[in-house]
Amino acid sequence: MIRSLGDLVRRNARFFPDDIVTVHAGRRTSNRALLERSERLGAALLASGCQRQDRVSILAMNSDTYLEVMAGCWLSGLVLATVNFRLAAPEFEHILTDTRPQVLIFEATYGPAIDSIRARLDIGLYVCLDSDAFDWAIPYHALMDRGAGSLPDQQVQPGELATLIYTSGTTGRPKGVMRSHLAELTLGEQMAMMFDFRTGGRSLVVMPLFHAGAQSSSYAQLWRSGTLFIERAFDPARALEIVAAERITNLHFVPQMLQAVLDAAEGREVDTGSVETIAYAAAPMSPALLRRALARFGPVFVNGWGMSEGNGTCLPKHKHALTGPDARLLASIGQPNAKAAIRIVADDGSDCPPGVPGELWLRSASVMTGYWNNSVATIEALRNGWLRTGDVGYADPAGNIFLVDRKKDMIISGGENIYSQEVERALAEHPDVASVAVIGVPDDRWGETVMAVIVPRAGTRPTAEEIIAHSQRLLAGYKKPRHVRFVDALPLLPSGKIDKISLRRAFAGGTGIIQGESGS
Repeated sequence: MIRSLGDLVRRNARFFPDDIVTVHAGRRTSNRALLERSERLGAALLASGCQRQDRVSILAMNSDTYLEVMAGCWLSGLVLATVNFRLAAPEFEHILTDTRPQVLIFEATYGPAIDSIRARLDIGLYVCLDSDAFDWAIPYHALMDRGAGSLPDQQVQPGELATLIYTSGTTGRPKGVMRSHLAELTLGEQMAMMFDFRTGGRSLVVMPLFHAGAQSSSYAQLWRSGTLFIERAFDPARALEIVAAERITNLHFVPQMLQAVLDAAEGREVDTGSVETIAYAAAPMSPALLRRALARFGPVFVNGWGMSEGNGTCLPKHKHALTGPDARLLASIGQPNAKAAIRIVADDGSDCPPGVPGELWLRSASVMTGYWNNSVATIEALRNGWLRTGDVGYADPAGNIFLVDRKKDMIISGGENIYSQEVERALAEHPDVASVAVIGVPDDRWGETVMAVIVPRAGTRPTAEEIIAHSQRLLAGYKKPRHVRFVDALPLLPSGKIDKISLRRAFAGGTGIIQGESGS
């Protein structure tokens, strides 16, 4: 019986011992070998002084060893606390001070940053994955040597914490999301069902394993056995090469990644015939980009909506239609999955009728336990078994859900509510727009006005006047952008979402500091 994530590792080693579970940098690891090494690591962590539910932090890029550390924590009843490697030393300090791990496992490239803050941290043991150059840390192989013998079954319970993941910080300082084994198992099972993972599937992992996106698709493939092809980082051309060479069946991208893969595939003969599912999640995808993707890859796309705090809806493959009545669903996040319930709630707490936007509330076993060391935020987010997601959307009469914005991204101009995602979808229809973000900027007369920040398609030079004229054909006058800025790239959070906090900060005064800007 599967009661914890560690049980998945044990089950696959029992029934599929010689099947390959990970491929990374030329190494192929079997289910049996993963169990043996992760049990050895778990025993070593307990021998090093870790107690039940202590945190073990990891600061590293993707590798097969990353999954080994994950599994070692699952099997030993410890909490895996991931750290975003893209952060700066002060941000590492905030997260590690909040987490208070007993052990920090890190790659050598981050050693100097950790050393600069180490005096202010309370960490019992530092472990370097790939070097013995730090006299204040032991090498990973030395830690593994402490795990001689087998790890007794720790009888990890479903309600115990499995992971601690810090949010992208879209609404302020990152918060630690506490996720139980039950929540993670439910998430993996949902993903396996929604995204059509099958036994013996071959999944490419290119999103960072410190984030819920890559973790969730990894759980799904573990549920169905199969192989995880783990890449250290995302490279679109490299991803296409692996798909062709290794006959990958499952891909999981955020929209910005999918756009990069489409650009890399343009004009090339690349065999992608093995691909059965391309899941996209974490951020809205414009129907224009999705139509382009469908034309290139065919009807293999599945949309999943969720967040680090919980997982909720799915738009399945057969509802991704380019023509006919279902074509409008390309702008939808689909329906609640089989293990979730959704409410759309007005400000007064009542349920919104079809067509009326409200905040999406989610109930599911995949929902977090709460925020680490933050009871105020937990009480605000969790209400009588429901997670208040902060996303605003509406349902059509058939129950299909359409996102319109994050509550904190809604623009109020002259008393009118303007949903940034509606404006973004309209602007994305312009042939010269590669990607776009819409924000509100201060205005003395209207309170806020709409600004569009646009990355032009390669080889084009759209003007602000053209963009505004295009928007007037698709949107009410008060929704059109009053300002347009052109940039080389949009700032992204680790989840793949556009960092609108940075954009608002950059353009708060109507002028910007982002490279390549021009405007009306």
